[in-house]
Amino acid sequence: MNAHTTLILNVDDNEGARYVKSRVLRHAGYPVIEAATGQAALEAVREQAPAIVLLDVKLPDISGIEVCRLIKADAQTNSTLVLQTSAAAVQTRDKILALDGGADSYLTEPVEPAELVANVRALLRLYAAEKALRDADRRKDRFLATLAHELRNPLAPIRNAIELLDPRHGANDVMRADARQIASRQVEHLGRLVDDLLDVSRISHGKIALQMSTLDLREIVQIAVETSRPFLDAKAQTLTVEIDCEPCHVTGDAIRVAQIISNLLSNAAKYTAEGGQIALRLEADVYEILIRVRDNGIGIAPDELPYVFELFMQSREAVKRADGGLGIGLALVRELAELHGGSASAHSDGLGLGSEFVVRLPLARAPQCEAPRDEPHGAREQIAPPRRRVLIADDNVDSASSLLMLLELEGHEVRVAHDGPGALALAQSFLPNVAILDIGLPGMDGHALAKALRAAPATAHVQLIALTGYGQERDRQAASEAGFDRHLVKPAPFEEILREIENAPPD
Repeated sequence: MNAHTTLILNVDDNEGARYVKSRVLRHAGYPVIEAATGQAALEAVREQAPAIVLLDVKLPDISGIEVCRLIKADAQTNSTLVLQTSAAAVQTRDKILALDGGADSYLTEPVEPAELVANVRALLRLYAAEKALRDADRRKDRFLATLAHELRNPLAPIRNAIELLDPRHGANDVMRADARQIASRQVEHLGRLVDDLLDVSRISHGKIALQMSTLDLREIVQIAVETSRPFLDAKAQTLTVEIDCEPCHVTGDAIRVAQIISNLLSNAAKYTAEGGQIALRLEADVYEILIRVRDNGIGIAPDELPYVFELFMQSREAVKRADGGLGIGLALVRELAELHGGSASAHSDGLGLGSEFVVRLPLARAPQCEAPRDEPHGAREQIAPPRRRVLIADDNVDSASSLLMLLELEGHEVRVAHDGPGALALAQSFLPNVAILDIGLPGMDGHALAKALRAAPATAHVQLIALTGYGQERDRQAASEAGFDRHLVKPAPFEEILREIENAPPD
């Protein structure tokens, strides 16, 4: 903590003693205010909010012990640290009385200047640590409240969409199609929230692995814009894209670089009013490519600007409008940019004046482009996928039943089990081409079930797909070691499940 910004209140009715202590502290670089009575001390604590009160025990109106008790009993001032001093009450019982009354430390006078300053420094370290804990606790409470809000928000349209699909309401085909689109969008939104939370955990523990290759940022921009389009369209916002770099290549992870850009775009959409303007621009200098995202939204207050990339940081203005999100997206932008050897910065002229975010990534040399290969004759002809026997093992009845119905509508023959032993027994008679297994199964978990299926001659070559809520790298590794061919994280897109089934060898 900077000594020059830390206020100390020196309370002593003895003008000479007060002067000496104030002089010592000011010489050490601390700003000091003074009071000569207990009542004046209490008023100064409430009005000036000092970090430390240097408090003499013997005061003319109220005992310093009582002043300390009142400071600690008031919710507005109880975080203030109290260093009790006395030239008269020097016995052990006096110190015990003061400390039991709430004092954080006790010194007998006359006190050596070096000892006084050392005690103040120690208390300020304690003050800084306690303040950090209080701030973290407030951020945690605000984050949990926001998380609950963000998770509940998509549930309302999902519930409404399900209701619209109920035949008793008589919705027409257009309305049912809209309901399916609504539910699909909201499920994707929930999935992104969970992915962001997991990414924060992976990055903070150094467990994120980048799949590096040479990327053309023009192609990555197209992917990111498509990902962010629902946010922009929902608020009728106009996005302009300008590319002023040739070549536009960086070395990076395609998925993560697209995530950087889409996070910047969704952040701009969130903080920009309906019908607002957002601009995405790529430009290059000798060494770097700059990704600029500018908006004409609510802007950033000067006191918040240095903290916009901090985890769980949310603008006060956005919180008022319930647009704040989880405060994760920009933190991921900075972390991912730095993992790529780049940087992220923000600029705003103030509230109501819009914002600009700039990510800088090292420029890479353009790779040699391969000549396009001729497609085999008839390669584009549509071929009906062959029918497969599919075993689903999931203890979530709704999840298993809904997947069964979808796969049967695609023409596959499907059987369902809700525990590991039941799935193993069913597999020996059903002889599936594909087994889609949850990991957290009762009786026998998905890993043990996969190993058992691989060990049995009749099912040794079945296509094993893990469909699970466990999605970290160690989970994928464990699935691979258990014999799974593919690891999908819930909620996996149905098209992806179908592709995996179609890849399974036929009888």
